[in-house]
Amino acid sequence: MTSIRRWLLGWLIFGLAAAALAAGFGIFHTAQEEAAELFDYELNAVAMSLPPTLGNAGRGDQKAPDFGGIADDRIVIQIWDQADRLSYQSLKTTDLTRFPPGIRNIERSEIHWRVLGVQQGDRFVQVAQPMSVREDLARRLALRTLWPLAVLIPVTLALVLFVVARGLAPIGGLSRALSTRSIDSLEPVRVDDSLPVEIRPLAEALNDLLQRLYVASQAQRAFIADAAHELRSPLAALKLQLQAAQRDGSLVANAETMERVEGRLNRIIHLVQQLLTLAREDAKLATPQVAVNLRRLGEQAVGDFSLLAEAKGIDLGLECMSPVSSTDAYAVLAEPHALGVLLNNLIDNAIRYTPRGGKVDVILNRCDEGVSFEVSDSGPGIPEEELERVFDRFYRGAGTREQGSGLGLTIAMRIAQRHGVTLAVRNLDGARGLSARVTGLRGAVDAGPLSRG
Repeated sequence: MTSIRRWLLGWLIFGLAAAALAAGFGIFHTAQEEAAELFDYELNAVAMSLPPTLGNAGRGDQKAPDFGGIADDRIVIQIWDQADRLSYQSLKTTDLTRFPPGIRNIERSEIHWRVLGVQQGDRFVQVAQPMSVREDLARRLALRTLWPLAVLIPVTLALVLFVVARGLAPIGGLSRALSTRSIDSLEPVRVDDSLPVEIRPLAEALNDLLQRLYVASQAQRAFIADAAHELRSPLAALKLQLQAAQRDGSLVANAETMERVEGRLNRIIHLVQQLLTLAREDAKLATPQVAVNLRRLGEQAVGDFSLLAEAKGIDLGLECMSPVSSTDAYAVLAEPHALGVLLNNLIDNAIRYTPRGGKVDVILNRCDEGVSFEVSDSGPGIPEEELERVFDRFYRGAGTREQGSGLGLTIAMRIAQRHGVTLAVRNLDGARGLSARVTGLRGAVDAGPLSRG
């Protein structure tokens, strides 16, 4: 995978390293040349500063010099008189002959010398220095000139890392802004003066794509809503006509056939109703939340499903855990209609899958995270391997015989996501049944008979 950051850092560091090496090489050799000139000047200064009486002092009798150490910068001095006789030599064991005036490099006994000869009146002075000493001293001086470059390189590398990170920060900010968005958020990316001109075309193209996606999604949702709405009316009319034909005797069929036809018609009507509800929930963006009386909402939902529960002999009830008072409203911030649809779908789902003579409880509770409610039943539960799929659209478990559209829990999850709360289902421990729990509802100060906003 190609990385702009790695590409920039790689080439910048490579270029910096190459430039530093070239600069260091040039500085080092220039310093060496300047050091060599300085040592030549030193030889000339020594030769010119020798006293005139030095040649009469005789030859020095000293040990042979040790040229292996860097600090040994000894200089060999030789003086010849007018008769071309060697009248003075600082080191007796040094075998250097007289050379013509000037400066040169020579080799004696595998030792390289830098020799300077100067004619001073009636005497000839020759000064010599080992090349090894000169080179070692020149190398040390040259290396000392490189320390600013050694300090500059890590500072420059740190500056390069900082500049590249700051330069690519807008791209990282744009990525984080998009990654933290909701899956349903298609609002355009903010393009202002703080956005670099290099990234502006990308942001504008992204906004154009988001706009086209928004239009396409709205068209799809409108189509589903319109189709469900258009199907609901003729299906309701068909059911009324079927019931009317049964009453007046114009439709002749046995009771079992009529019951099967009516059941399938009811299933189609329920499916269309669920499709319409799902389309409406998908089309909704964030809407203002108001204080909702969750207790009153639960009582109303239990009352609405009481006839259906009685028809199956199911005990349906509302239970309030740890109330502040007997009239505690369990006020929460939510969208009243959407929260009612969520609760109704959970209760409807529980009644459908609870066998005759079972029990369904709606439980309101307070916890550290806020207000929660739970719908538990005494039905067969759901196999553990299918719990992750129950929120998929049109998913129905294997072996399910109850009529349904497979959209009830999908709609409930969609509403929970829009409210920013958690909906989870689990099998009850130690007993048959399923629990669907909604947690994370924010408490409100007060709520009226049903809601206030």
